[in-house]
Amino acid sequence: MKKVLITGGAGFIGYHLAKKLSNNGCYITIVDNNARGVMDRELKELVELSNVEYLQIDLLQEGGLNKLGKDYDFIFHLAAIIGVVHVLNHPYDVLTKNIAMLENMVNFSKDQSGLKRFFFASTSEIYAGTLKYFDLIVPTKEDTPLAVTDLKHPRTSYMLSKIYGEAICQHAPIPVAIVRPHNVYGPRMGMSHVIPELLKKSYLSEENSSVKVYSIEHRRSFCYIDDAVNQLLAMMESDSVDNLVFNLGTEFPEVAMKDVANICFDTVGKKLTIDEQPPTSGSPERRAPDMNKSIKDLGVESKTSLEKGIQLTFDWYKENIFDTTDTHAI
Repeated sequence: MKKVLITGGAGFIGYHLAKKLSNNGCYITIVDNNARGVMDRELKELVELSNVEYLQIDLLQEGGLNKLGKDYDFIFHLAAIIGVVHVLNHPYDVLTKNIAMLENMVNFSKDQSGLKRFFFASTSEIYAGTLKYFDLIVPTKEDTPLAVTDLKHPRTSYMLSKIYGEAICQHAPIPVAIVRPHNVYGPRMGMSHVIPELLKKSYLSEENSSVKVYSIEHRRSFCYIDDAVNQLLAMMESDSVDNLVFNLGTEFPEVAMKDVANICFDTVGKKLTIDEQPPTSGSPERRAPDMNKSIKDLGVESKTSLEKGIQLTFDWYKENIFDTTDTHAI
């Protein structure tokens, strides 16, 4: 039985990854400090499985990792300080603590007896500097040269912590693979994301009313969570990903936000119109990953259409968030 450790495992991607791996017969250790997530019904059901354990551990606390064994086959380091509010208000913590957590996890990984691979979750935000100052080609390849935005700007802190994190991983004396998630969405991702927000606005709006939509001409390619997890599983099984970087996402279709809004309107079954709002500050006009490397090296492609993915997301949010008074809902 493969043993897998997932830091930040109570979060969006971590939860879905743990669930899929547990169904595949792996033994899963979920580590989280509960700073952002909640122990909702689905997480409770997951950790009650005989092959899943949940440990509340602060990766910054000295000796915290001593509770864990030294026989993990795979480690997914997904834990980080994220979110616009945290990044803008606490940039120093984002820089120092994200790096400190990674360093602690790399040192922990060096002591593993048979580690096959350490996965580091980077971000598509690392392309922001190239987009701002140079000609960023979209869809964007993994070998695109990177530039940084103004170091004085708080938002740079998160992107810089991930660029530095990638450099640490490239030189770490362990087998490493780096992933850069691009607009992954789906059930249980929280409400501070565009698709859940649009679904909620649409669901609560009166028939024939209008919904505020920002950055309507900005274009994105969205990746449903099941497709993202399948890409991670393919990376686990591959022998040719060590010290490589992979985009995590879906390349096509690249859609404008106004089209995403209209899909949400259709999904909730209401006749609504768009109340156009100005572009969100800091939002790039286009963002889409070039997925040719993943398709060629891993043999995996996204299968979930945007319409189906939004429908599945809405079904979950309607049942678990929009129509519930559960105070423990995520």
